[in-house]
Amino acid sequence: MTLPRGEVRATTLATGEVFGELTEELQALKAADLYRAPRVFEGRADRVVIKDGRELLCFASNNYLGLTADEAVIRAASEAALRYGTGSGASRLVSGTMELHVRLEEDLASFKKTEAVLLFGSGFAANLGTITALVGPEDVIYTDRLNHASIIDGSRLSKARLEVYAHADADDLESKLARNKNPGRRRLIVTDGVFSMDGDLAPLPRILDLAEAYDAWVLVDDAHASGVIGPRGAGTADYYGVDSPRLIRLGTLSKAFGGEGGFVAGPADLVDYLRHKARPFVFSTAPSPATVATALKALEIVKTEPHRRERLRSNAERLREGLRSLGYSVPGGPTPILPIMIGEPGRAVALSKALEEWGVLAPAIRPPTVPNGTSRLRVTAMATHTDSDIDRALRAFREVRRSTP
Repeated sequence: MTLPRGEVRATTLATGEVFGELTEELQALKAADLYRAPRVFEGRADRVVIKDGRELLCFASNNYLGLTADEAVIRAASEAALRYGTGSGASRLVSGTMELHVRLEEDLASFKKTEAVLLFGSGFAANLGTITALVGPEDVIYTDRLNHASIIDGSRLSKARLEVYAHADADDLESKLARNKNPGRRRLIVTDGVFSMDGDLAPLPRILDLAEAYDAWVLVDDAHASGVIGPRGAGTADYYGVDSPRLIRLGTLSKAFGGEGGFVAGPADLVDYLRHKARPFVFSTAPSPATVATALKALEIVKTEPHRRERLRSNAERLREGLRSLGYSVPGGPTPILPIMIGEPGRAVALSKALEEWGVLAPAIRPPTVPNGTSRLRVTAMATHTDSDIDRALRAFREVRRSTP
């Protein structure tokens, strides 16, 4: 029977009968201490945030340089909105490309020392679009076991054969490259540069050597490295002082750069190819003028004010040593990401809640974000944290360690 337009067939089913299975799964998440409810904050995403009218010191942000609240960055975004409007109006290949987009791509290419850059709406979209454009069922992807979800999803969507190697283990990667008797049309090694939940680095120099030996491309996701590590703040390759024509650099504008968006940097032909083949680029509205202006000003600050990175490094080290002195196990490294391993999700949640009572925001990170049995607090430093902020945070960690089992 065809219903008249505008009419809906009546049903006697209640909503719970239709979505009952989802309700059961949600209850299972709650029982396993894996249910998440977003915290709602007031005001700016800064070193101090406001929740339910109460100030909390934020040690949970990717806003590593504090640029989301930088007045010069805010002013640049505001002026761009006034001059260019609130949106780009279309995808880049229709009528959405503005002079700001071109300028940012050129500046990022110079920063990354590559021929060209392509902007995406997010880092997730950049990984998804790049991986699915470059490889397919005839190819092989070699991926680190702890790579970001966007890499995992892009790899699965590509339908390439997947070889997962042990975390940051170049020897295991080499064994998989060597024993693969059917390498396919293309080999792509994909890794985070800085791993977002562990704060450690990929062994990029060794990976590039292996790519040369086994004729592979390397995609390094520098989401948590760009603006943060390296003499120029240019990311993992900058930190190690390495380069290769096989290297594809991916970055985001939503972390150290204080805004939103993603990009891929590499040879001009690669970028031109992605411009035609990366579906999240082709079929998405271009980033807004304010978003692009935010990144332009933030990039200028990253290039001209290295003292911010030095302050970030100093704060991270001070926080790390302080936590260790209190008996917490915190790995070393050059990044501002300090994971405190807890194990069970319920214990991680309890510790996080106790810290919040002491005025410190350090949320529990639980599966599926991290593997089972590795729930943790992911503590992050910011360049704008003061000595007093860090002292207050360490006092809170000391009191919570005394009172929380």
